[in-house]
Amino acid sequence: MPGNPDHINLWLLEDGDGWTVVDTGMNIPSMRDIWEQLFEGFMKGKPVKRVIVTHLHPDHIGLAGWMTRRFDCRLWISREEYMMCKAMVTDTGKPAPDVAINFYKAAGVGEEVLERYRQRFGHFGEMISPLPDSYRRLKNGETIEINDRYWQVIVGSGHSPEHVLLYCPALKILISGDQILPRETSNVSVMPPEPDSDPLDEWMASCANIREQMPGNVLVLPAHEEPFKGVGVRLTQLIEFHKDKLSQLFNLVDEPKQVVECFPAVFRREISGGATLPAVGETLAHLNSLIQRRMVMRQENPDGVDTYLQLPDACKFE
Repeated sequence: MPGNPDHINLWLLEDGDGWTVVDTGMNIPSMRDIWEQLFEGFMKGKPVKRVIVTHLHPDHIGLAGWMTRRFDCRLWISREEYMMCKAMVTDTGKPAPDVAINFYKAAGVGEEVLERYRQRFGHFGEMISPLPDSYRRLKNGETIEINDRYWQVIVGSGHSPEHVLLYCPALKILISGDQILPRETSNVSVMPPEPDSDPLDEWMASCANIREQMPGNVLVLPAHEEPFKGVGVRLTQLIEFHKDKLSQLFNLVDEPKQVVECFPAVFRREISGGATLPAVGETLAHLNSLIQRRMVMRQENPDGVDTYLQLPDACKFE
């Protein structure tokens, strides 16, 4: 794939006289070419019977519409992922809304980065083949049968609104999408349409919930990087990682700080250029979590740039 990460793992599940596909890749010519080779090669000309998509990001859903039309099969996806993707695609070709520009200005983002955002706004839909007008909803806790084995649907949140994971007890396999990665931590961000949201709390609660459901010997098939075992340990690492960032961030805002001044508490690397806006979203996710815990307050200033400060009676983050 273009960009970082530069690859995605897509999963083919043999399903009787056909295949179930889990995630599809971006809507770009090179990826369609790879699929065409697979259809006639490894997949032996057997049809795709259904397309399951873990969540709405283009590297996962980008070719779902193309594939379901090609094989006259259904898209299986959770409701929030389908509906939000449909809504976001409608931004294609539109100018960046004032509310989004003001959202990033309030975080302390400079004009050069804002101009890049204006130019790139609406490109989301260009990476996604038009979705089908109906779908099969996936719900948390339900089971679906694939090749005479049942797979349980587990729903996570935080990285995306209703992210689907698939667990097969017989095979001891968990297809985790972006919800669980072996080394990287998935982006958890506040976005302009919902500036007061608390996706980090949803993320950590999801990690704890999945940890309770998974036995220790499961093989995790993630969307990026290599398959791995030790899902309970990894989920604990993810939870503790974000708790550590919350603690560092709380300590940093003992004096008023803009969002962009809070980057050192959340990231180990220098943030600049194209990395700035995702960093704003993730930093705000941590700040909003501290606000919800009544540890930090947001101050709106006359210059339009917000600052964040420890509440006077707040205790150290635990």
